[in-house]
Amino acid sequence: MEFSVKSGSPEKQRSACIVVGVFEPRRLTSVAEQLDIISEGYISNLLRRGDLEGQAGQMLLLHHVPNILSERVLLVGCGKERELDERQYKQIISKTVKKLNETGSMEAVSFLTELHVKGRDTYWKVRQAVEATQDTLYTFLQLKTKKDGLRRPLRKIVFNVSTRRELSIGERALEHGLAVAQGSKTAKDVANMPPNICNPKYLLEQAEILAAIYDNLHVSSVNEKQMVDLEMHSYLAVGRGSVNESIMTIMEHKGGPSGQAPIVLVGKGLTFDSGGISLKAGEGMDEMKYDMGGAAGVLGAMHTISALNLPINIVGILAGCENMPDANAYRPGDILTTMSGQTVEVLNTDAEGRLVLCDALTYVERFDPELVVDVATLTGACVVALGKHASAVFSNHNPLAHELINASEQSGDKAWRLPLWDEYQDQIESPFADMSNLGGRGAGAITAACFLSRFTRKYNWAHMDIAGTAWVGGKNKGSTGRPVPMLSQFLINRAGIETED
Repeated sequence: MEFSVKSGSPEKQRSACIVVGVFEPRRLTSVAEQLDIISEGYISNLLRRGDLEGQAGQMLLLHHVPNILSERVLLVGCGKERELDERQYKQIISKTVKKLNETGSMEAVSFLTELHVKGRDTYWKVRQAVEATQDTLYTFLQLKTKKDGLRRPLRKIVFNVSTRRELSIGERALEHGLAVAQGSKTAKDVANMPPNICNPKYLLEQAEILAAIYDNLHVSSVNEKQMVDLEMHSYLAVGRGSVNESIMTIMEHKGGPSGQAPIVLVGKGLTFDSGGISLKAGEGMDEMKYDMGGAAGVLGAMHTISALNLPINIVGILAGCENMPDANAYRPGDILTTMSGQTVEVLNTDAEGRLVLCDALTYVERFDPELVVDVATLTGACVVALGKHASAVFSNHNPLAHELINASEQSGDKAWRLPLWDEYQDQIESPFADMSNLGGRGAGAITAACFLSRFTRKYNWAHMDIAGTAWVGGKNKGSTGRPVPMLSQFLINRAGIETED
């Protein structure tokens, strides 16, 4: 898909389609009014006849409008003008792109980026339009033998801005939006890949593909033999029942000055989670290929920041592993010694993500990080708490938590902070080890974060539980690419890149 921005009058656009908005009840936007005047009332006559009310998401495609150079005019319902918010704006963009793609319009000039969205500027509107467009058009067809494609798919969109002064803002928004969309697509493609293909080695290979493209990205790995030498016994225990070797992939973006403390992202990479000996129920188990959503998110974010060549140092860790039942699998009742030296009593082998992450979080101490953010599809309890709309954020450092929440609001990739109080630590005490890997039914997402917090005392740290947001299930299951937009915005902010008008 090709994107560009321009500032021009609608009557001068010679395109396959011009896209303009209509508010309720049958109120033309200023751009639509210009087209109506040029067409001698053609559009307003249609509205008076009842062809379009202007309700959010309504569409009316017009052909050969009098005196208009464009072949088509797409009228898009935008709801009530004063109620147009960011959620509705993105829905309108998505429905518009879907409609354009179905009509045979291979290119379009969209004036929807001139709409007034409460609390949002031109940069946000253009960037969100790019990201929403790419998300709407995303498909995963790599493994289909018959790929039904449209004969004349949408190939180019021009977003119009109100004044020439805003062109540079729009160009910056395009650059950022395309980079974030690239990263999101990378995360989706890897997460949607079936587990017989996507294993820990595959994660490493995808990172190496990116490193071959971007000179500022270096990739290395830690295999099981090296994990033994490092005494990462907790990580190793989880993968012991699988024929696929556990591999931790290390991606280093060296965009900042030498010696600058890096920001470290750690992604849980359980490429399949059967639950191990504590076997999961069969229904929906196919979706456990998405238990590497954290690693997919980190891989996608590293793609974005490499594409933008952000001037900071960032390390991405993909903690690849597979949790399977086997004669060699670890058991409930086992006591594991972690890389940190702390011991863990295993109460449930399906609480495996934290056992992989705890060793990865100890390993990253060697980078002397400025801060560490881990990302994981960690607990079903998080889905109970926040549903599918918001990721959970926990942190031992208030400023870091505030930065992440602010990035979620800027990007529209929603997150909500949950507490990490000492009172919850009691739930993971064990009579036989330093801690257990399960804290009981109550506050499961919080006690999982409490577990991880015991391995992050040497640096500022935040944990993101994306169990509810990394994918959608059911018949139309698929990866969402989250939290790539939020992580990317956080890193863009950290790099000091201007994102406002």
